[in-house]
Amino acid sequence: MHKLIRGIHDFQENIFSEQQELFERLSYGQSPETLFITCSDSRINPNLLTQTAPGELFILRNAGNIVPPWGATNGGEGATIEYAVRVLGVKDIIICGHTHCGAMAGLLKPDSVKHLPAVSRWLEYADATACIVRDKYADEADEELLTDTIKENVLCQIDNLRTHPSVASGLATGSLKVHGWVYQFETGDVYAFQPRAGKFLTIGHLTEEHLGVLEAPAI
Repeated sequence: MHKLIRGIHDFQENIFSEQQELFERLSYGQSPETLFITCSDSRINPNLLTQTAPGELFILRNAGNIVPPWGATNGGEGATIEYAVRVLGVKDIIICGHTHCGAMAGLLKPDSVKHLPAVSRWLEYADATACIVRDKYADEADEELLTDTIKENVLCQIDNLRTHPSVASGLATGSLKVHGWVYQFETGDVYAFQPRAGKFLTIGHLTEEHLGVLEAPAI
């Protein structure tokens, strides 16, 4: 807690004073162009990763960057997505997974989270991921299996995202684009899913026009 308090003092004395005009402008409202859906994991910082300033990202975080299908729950995910699309008018939605994800490790080994009933129930929204992994990656294990599970989960959650009416409408009218990313902690690389290639490719090797746009009705 002491470190956090010192950080607030540093922010007020140094950062805020240097960007006071920005923060005063933000007090009148926000107009982010991107909804960034990612994991609660403390090791991923969306603004640091994308080098964006306050007001540029609308961020939704939870364990496993999971998006429950429309109507499956009354949680905050649906409300956040709807507000981002209908009110803020975001143009892009990114679902970003990450390597070494504890939630996905729990999905692979349900017994490891059976003492966490809330977590176990939450991971049920990734049942499709678990099913795909069992059928598609039966010959894999350990870190390789976890990494492929993380990637498949991003794609499954995009499918769930498309069930939300605001998203379905935005995709149908062309006003909204959806992207699937995976961030690798140990290298700093970000991989974007490329539908035509059928795989994740590092963003560093892609042009701006080919950053993993998922506009089609299905992958």
